[in-house]
Amino acid sequence: MTYESYRTLRIENNDRVLTITMNEPEKLNAVGERMHEELAQVFVDAALDIDVDLIVLTGEGRAFSAGGDIEWMQKMIDEEGAFEKTAAEGRRIVFSMLDCEKPIIAKVNGHAAGLGATLALFCDVIFASEKAKIGDPHVSVGFVAGDGGAVIWPQLIGFARAKEYLMTGDMIPAVEAAQMGLINHAVPLDELDARVDAFVEKLQKGAKKAIRWSKMSVNISLKQLAHSIMDASLSLEALSNKTADHQEAVNAFREKRDPVFTGR
Repeated sequence: MTYESYRTLRIENNDRVLTITMNEPEKLNAVGERMHEELAQVFVDAALDIDVDLIVLTGEGRAFSAGGDIEWMQKMIDEEGAFEKTAAEGRRIVFSMLDCEKPIIAKVNGHAAGLGATLALFCDVIFASEKAKIGDPHVSVGFVAGDGGAVIWPQLIGFARAKEYLMTGDMIPAVEAAQMGLINHAVPLDELDARVDAFVEKLQKGAKKAIRWSKMSVNISLKQLAHSIMDASLSLEALSNKTADHQEAVNAFREKRDPVFTGR
């Protein structure tokens, strides 16, 4: 398996551990059209790669991922069929992560917002820097949290907390996120690499097939939930893509001001 076609993701195999790094640090690894396409394919390729036992997902620079790229959002508003393509890719991202037998470890080096949070939370074990914040502020840009947030957040922290954070878009400090069970571990930034490396080494010394199949056993119920929720939540996100409030949020971001929502 080769990964030469990837442009926004840096992919490195070291001793059968595949590190996938979102590699657009100049825009805080915000996901644009090309990165979204690549994220929809990379876990499929990694799952099929016979030279890979385990996957680490991280971000280059000071952020894990800031969520969706604003210019890409405008394209999805303007171009017929653009959101339909995005929704299909979003579905593949979630299910390719859930279907991948190999453990996927999130190394959240900085803030993980929106789709960035979804990517982190669908990993099997999540380590984050204590300086990171995690949240799903889809509503802050007039969007429904349709790309997986409605599936995974209630499973990790319960319905009441999930609805609070999905309806407000508030970002959660990593230490607090670990305390409530949203992520596994919050560690000092200068210890993050070592902690992830130690955990990876522990899994690599274990019974690989038993570990993989234990993951897949747990994921049965998650996949059932995702199948029951994703199509509806993505359809509702598609509806929100055409609202005046979403366009206002995109305009406000470009103009560096707070949006004024009207409920339309």
